Amino acid sequence: MAEWLASSNAFGNLGLVRRIDTHAASIFLSGETAWKIKRPVDLGYLDFSTPDKRRTALEAELALNRRTAPSLYKAVHPITRDKAGLLAIDGGGEAIDWILEMRRFPDGALWSELAERGALDEAALRQLADSLVGFHSRAQIAWPGDGAARIRQIIAGNAEAMGASSDILDPNAAAGLTERLNALVDHNSGLLDARGKAGRIRHVHGDLHLANIATIDGVPTPFDCLEFDAELATTDVLYDLAFLLMDLWQRGLRVQANMVFNRYLDQSPEDENAIGLMPLFMSVRASIRAHVAAVRAKRGGEAGRAGKEAVHYLELAERLIGEEKPRMIAIGGLSGTGKSTLARTLGAYVGRPPGARILRSDILRKRLAGVPSETPLPPSSYSAEASAAVYDTLGGLAQHDLAAGHAVIADAVFGTPDEREAIAEVAGRTECEFTGLWLELSEDQRIARVDRRISDASDANAEIVRAQSQKLTGKPATWEILISEGLLADLCRKARALLGLEPGSHDD
Repeated sequence: MAEWLASSNAFGNLGLVRRIDTHAASIFLSGETAWKIKRPVDLGYLDFSTPDKRRTALEAELALNRRTAPSLYKAVHPITRDKAGLLAIDGGGEAIDWILEMRRFPDGALWSELAERGALDEAALRQLADSLVGFHSRAQIAWPGDGAARIRQIIAGNAEAMGASSDILDPNAAAGLTERLNALVDHNSGLLDARGKAGRIRHVHGDLHLANIATIDGVPTPFDCLEFDAELATTDVLYDLAFLLMDLWQRGLRVQANMVFNRYLDQSPEDENAIGLMPLFMSVRASIRAHVAAVRAKRGGEAGRAGKEAVHYLELAERLIGEEKPRMIAIGGLSGTGKSTLARTLGAYVGRPPGARILRSDILRKRLAGVPSETPLPPSSYSAEASAAVYDTLGGLAQHDLAAGHAVIADAVFGTPDEREAIAEVAGRTECEFTGLWLELSEDQRIARVDRRISDASDANAEIVRAQSQKLTGKPATWEILISEGLLADLCRKARALLGLEPGSHDD
């Protein structure tokens, strides 16, 4: 049957058919359509050994993937054989198997391919993060109180799988990783269980890496979710996100991973309290990739490359949960000096994975007002009382995140001595290192920058910039002063040098 599908006869002689095989499926690309069948395999964790089981799996794949990619997934069709033995899709004979019809997206649209070309831009990353927040908010809630037990079960399964590949994965390293992961689960067991009780364990995507995301009609679109085991795909929403972050991180796209991480938390405040779980979740995801690559290495073909990949992921899983003392960096300055741009550039290189939590006052102001981040606010939202509430919220979140072991970059004007002293005191209360960076730029240049902004959380305009210039009473005496004119790369180099984040200090 697969040979027939690989011929042009199966799809109306539309020309050359391209075949792609995976461990559990075969995909046939013909014209503007992609056709997918399940291979008759039983791998233990998935069983496609009979036509009925393959049909059930394909129908689940259709329904579940329409949650994120409704335009991509079209229908499940029977593959029939008539009395003469001729095969057809939707023919009049007996159904002998089943096939999923999908819209074919253009070559090069996969995010794994875009990542290799360095083509993942900030707008697309933000759009993807926003869509994931929306998807997770709509996903079916499980309401279990066993969040810790669930992640322990995954760790145990990973340990067993890595043990079965001891000829490729160092048994001592695998055992040490498992011990450290279980210790982290023990330390966070109360939070993990509380996440379930709060409705943050849901039926999510389950396989959210870059090769399962494509830009379709200009929209980042997750597809090919984990469809064969609903229980396995029912997990903490941040564990779902962690696969994407880990995949970006291991490719060296740390700035991009940090951008997605921060945008997700900006738009999903109910997950802010779980920031300390991210290294654990990312490490577990990397350990899964380690034993999956080890299995591939045993099959031959790409054994050498897959073996190296398995070792790489095991080492990555260890690094992702490495000890690193949290620190606080405050970036202040008047509107238009480049605070947020610098924060986004530095975030990936500060603290443990996936980099620093960037707390931006403009985002928090919109959150407190109950509006989307890019929605303009009236002048009343910038009263002294409203601004005091924003700084209080920023300080409270910073203290929580630092206490959870996560580095923080606080991005706000910090125009008064009281505001600067308050943020420094947060670091003091958590016994964390504090560095204040103050950015300066001429008024004309600041106005030019705010005038160029499009779809930004800041509501600053030329009038506000001039008013800030009049109100500022002096430079902060204990903060490092940086002139932010010229190239961003130059400013970033200066900031990294001041912070002890020289290039390569956080690289693999």
